[in-house]
Amino acid sequence: MEIFAVRLKELRTEYKISQKDLAEKLGISDRAYRYYEEGKRYPDFQGLLMLADCFQVSLDYLVGRSDVRK
Repeated sequence: MEIFAVRLKELRTEYKISQKDLAEKLGISDRAYRYYEEGKRYPDFQGLLMLADCFQVSLDYLVGRSDVRK
């Protein structure tokens, strides 16, 4: 599921949000968020929904099941 980490970092950079700010929004530690972008860990379902909403993309796009953002 490496594509998740790549897309997450791309979206965060595109939206110009720091890792720290996004971690706070998700209610997790900075380290936990960094693990997401490193592909070492993955958010739970609620976290995935929050990320998809934050970046206005579909869950399928976020996890690499589709190349269509919406």
